[in-house]
Amino acid sequence: MNGPDVKAMGKVAVLMGGKSAEREVSLMSGAGVLKALQSKGVDAHAFDPSERDLVELKRKGFQRCFIALHGRFGEDGTVQGALELLGIPYTGSGVLASAMSIDKVMTKRAWITEGIPTPRYAVLRKDGYDAARLAKVVEELGLPLIVKPAREGSSIGLCKVRAASEMEAAVAAAAALDRDVLCEQFVAGEEVTCPVLGTGDSARALPVIRIVAPEGNYDYQNKYFTDDTKYLVPCGLPEGEEAAIQELVVNAYRVLGCRGWGRVDVMIDAATRKPYLLEINTSPGMTGHSLVPMSARAAGISYEDLCLQLLAEAALDQPEDAQA
Repeated sequence: MNGPDVKAMGKVAVLMGGKSAEREVSLMSGAGVLKALQSKGVDAHAFDPSERDLVELKRKGFQRCFIALHGRFGEDGTVQGALELLGIPYTGSGVLASAMSIDKVMTKRAWITEGIPTPRYAVLRKDGYDAARLAKVVEELGLPLIVKPAREGSSIGLCKVRAASEMEAAVAAAAALDRDVLCEQFVAGEEVTCPVLGTGDSARALPVIRIVAPEGNYDYQNKYFTDDTKYLVPCGLPEGEEAAIQELVVNAYRVLGCRGWGRVDVMIDAATRKPYLLEINTSPGMTGHSLVPMSARAAGISYEDLCLQLLAEAALDQPEDAQA
């Protein structure tokens, strides 16, 4: 089987860095992608949108973009919208799917409407809550519960609240990062993640990865900067569970209109074995600790081939012939 035509891809910009709270991770992802694409013969170049105007992409003759940005101004539909206007195809989801997916509250609303299981939740607006409201959230969701900003990734600003007395500080920390704070029912059990490749009917799930973090604390530090977290692939779940989670995840991906690739994080309730979907990442990490490359490798896809495949599927929401 012949692979993608590297020369036909033209001059490629790997968008990395940016100005979100995940800049450091994005630079690591981008460096890996850049090296991989160049090793495949792609005319790929680093491009940091926080240091260069996006208009330069057109002026410098870039013909497609690999988005290795994470978080705001990279994964939220803003860069995707700019590239639509410039007419430069890009990897990953389009404007609407990106904007929906980065917003954990909007994601939940869409999933709940379609019958996809996700933990119960409450939303607090920055400066729009008091002690009585915090107490009501604790009463509704129980303890422990999870508090996190609605639109950050990489577990930035996430806090597990074990006592009502911890709520105020946890919500304030999340509110410092976002105007909306998501309070979520804590699901005790196994944490897994499942990548998806492709678009629409051709979307398919990669192997599920089971995550075993120190003391169950899969935070920013344990995600990227330690080797203490264990990632199990094959995941070792009971027979049938992995296939059921893969089917659920692909459905959730399609509900949001995602394309190209993504990764869905899932908790499996230890008591009932029911999976609950937490969130979706439409521009997942591509670092040495990242999970999509790990899952792809288990499916026989090398890091370099994965990058090339994603780049080959770069597209626009509105193809150029429809923009006239």
